[in-house]
Amino acid sequence: MTLSRSLTPLAGWPRALLPTAEIPELNRPMDTRDTGPRPGTPLWAYLTAVIAVGLTALIVAQVRFGAGDLAEVGRTPLFWMLATLVVLGELRPVAVTSSTIVGGTPTSTMFTFAVIMYHGLPTAALLQAVAVLVSGLVHRRAPHRVMFNLAQVTLACTAAAVTFGAFGIHPRPASPWTPDGMDIPAIVLAGLAYFAVRAALVCGAVALHERRPVIRVLKASIGPQALVYGALLGLAPLVVVVMAHSSALVPLFIAPLTAVYFTATLSLRRDHQATHDGLTGLPNRKMLILRTEEALAEARRHERVGLLLLDLDRFKEVNDTLGHPVGDRLLQLVAHRLTHSVRPGDVVARLGGDEFAVLLPSIRDAQAAKEVASRLRVALTEPVRLEGMTFDLDASIGIALYPDHAPDFELLMQRSDVAMYLAKEGRTGVEFYLPAKDRNSPERLSLLGDLRRAIDSDQLDLHYQPKVSLDDGRVESVEALLRWWHPVRGPVSPGEFIPLAEQSYLMRELTQHVIQRALQQAARWWHAGMDVPISVNVTARDLLDSSLPEQLEAGLDKLELPAEAIQLEVTERILMTDQAYSAETIRALAALGIQLSLDDFGTGYSSLVRLQRLPVSEVKIDASFVRRLGESADDERIVRSIIDLVRSLGLRSVAEGVESHEIAQLLRKMGCQAGQGWWLAKPMPAAEATVWLRGRLSASFTAHAADGARLAPH
Repeated sequence: MTLSRSLTPLAGWPRALLPTAEIPELNRPMDTRDTGPRPGTPLWAYLTAVIAVGLTALIVAQVRFGAGDLAEVGRTPLFWMLATLVVLGELRPVAVTSSTIVGGTPTSTMFTFAVIMYHGLPTAALLQAVAVLVSGLVHRRAPHRVMFNLAQVTLACTAAAVTFGAFGIHPRPASPWTPDGMDIPAIVLAGLAYFAVRAALVCGAVALHERRPVIRVLKASIGPQALVYGALLGLAPLVVVVMAHSSALVPLFIAPLTAVYFTATLSLRRDHQATHDGLTGLPNRKMLILRTEEALAEARRHERVGLLLLDLDRFKEVNDTLGHPVGDRLLQLVAHRLTHSVRPGDVVARLGGDEFAVLLPSIRDAQAAKEVASRLRVALTEPVRLEGMTFDLDASIGIALYPDHAPDFELLMQRSDVAMYLAKEGRTGVEFYLPAKDRNSPERLSLLGDLRRAIDSDQLDLHYQPKVSLDDGRVESVEALLRWWHPVRGPVSPGEFIPLAEQSYLMRELTQHVIQRALQQAARWWHAGMDVPISVNVTARDLLDSSLPEQLEAGLDKLELPAEAIQLEVTERILMTDQAYSAETIRALAALGIQLSLDDFGTGYSSLVRLQRLPVSEVKIDASFVRRLGESADDERIVRSIIDLVRSLGLRSVAEGVESHEIAQLLRKMGCQAGQGWWLAKPMPAAEATVWLRGRLSASFTAHAADGARLAPH
């Protein structure tokens, strides 16, 4: 996330009080159900069919109603009283759970069902249609949602009326029907028909919208809905009896309904507060756990469940620079963008701070999960204006899949967290969980403990690989390479245990151990007359450690060595660390006279300006380019350009991966000063390296090399 001053800053608004209108996205609804389905999709076809049938049923009912019946019933106070109650009931549904699948049950159901029994289907369908339209306008629902709700409730009323008709009950405004105890079977069956049609139609739409099986949606919603519908439909006959006795008593039903509504609302608010984030309104960790466990329980044999962990890059800079109110509005914007970028049925949750999670309850494969993650990153990259500034958002996303990476929520969360930090460290944006890079896995934790014991018991060895002049064969220096022979595992690759140490507390101790061993070996050689510098690899974190120059200075003084006896190698990634240029450690090393060598050059994204700012004396060209010399014209141009660049800066160039006489000759013609590789000399233990160096440094070899003899491989 980066900040840039806008060319046209907003004026006239106090800081931290800019309106939400500055972010137009936040003025749009968060409910993705208001997003219309694409024509031709199954959801579009389903909604179209239901709306067509429902509107047809409504038209047929009104044609049967007749203008005379409408005028007659419209003159009664009871009609307008019922119309008001149905509209108010539609505006204020009773919700017993915060689940988006279940939703709320409108209290208008009780009065609509009562009107079906008392005045018949045409009146009930008309009142309910008006109530749905008014509710849609008040709540600003999308037209397709309003039309679908109108259609499904009309079909439910029609099903109830048909059931009553099967029992010979055909009420009309001119001849109202009042039930008695003998009519309970008809009322129960009509109520079941009403509920079944509404539940089936709504669950079908939800299943298509969220791409979930209808059976699963029914199981998740049927219980809570049946409870509320049963209570409302069960009270409807009492409303009819009261209407028949005295219509003035009907408003008394408002009191118990109000009590039920506020009790349910209070319970819902507590439930929502416990399972949702207060700032963004997104589900919190508790709700994420519940939804993930449901998804895992429902996952079929060949289905995958995905968990994405998302962390905003450099969000702390916004809070520190502009304050928490601006940071809060930025988080609300992020929540909005994420919600509108996932598939229907996916769950976006906020875990805290600038960390979000996205649950994919059903995902085809890893590629599909990566596509969702990429879509999330694209949605976040659109700049946003706040406080007269332009914010460029970005995020790192880690992905873990069930059952590929973890069998339960806790492991999915842990492993998506590992993947997210891999994406952040590698600046790749999106990463899958990789067991080999999980420093928290049991195997790696065990290896980390073994590494600690190996350091303490001095089980680590150094092998030395010479760097040889390509002009005369002279040994310029040797590179110290760490080796570990595990008592049980056998040889452990440096590529396995060094990254593990870098991600833990052991890297500092490991560096100190290597430097101490290298200084001791340098002392043996230099005091024996073999003045060969030793290069030691250090990390960017080591270069920021103020104790590093102190350790080197103390070691050099104790062993009576000059600063030229030791050299430090750092990878090109150090050039991307701005702290390195101002670190006191760099200046202290330069003051000691210890030279820096830049390793693996060409693999990063460094620039000439950055290279000039770091006090290095030597640049090592990465072996991946050198090995393909003579085979790849592109690599040859790259290597030649690096050599020319290094020479122009007054630095020495060393080629890694010199594996043949032809490559050595080609590098020498390009102007590369030195090379390193198995053709020149392999890494050797200290004793073997001592014998090799003594032979190379002998007078006879020096004279032979001075005559321009070709270097022989070791």
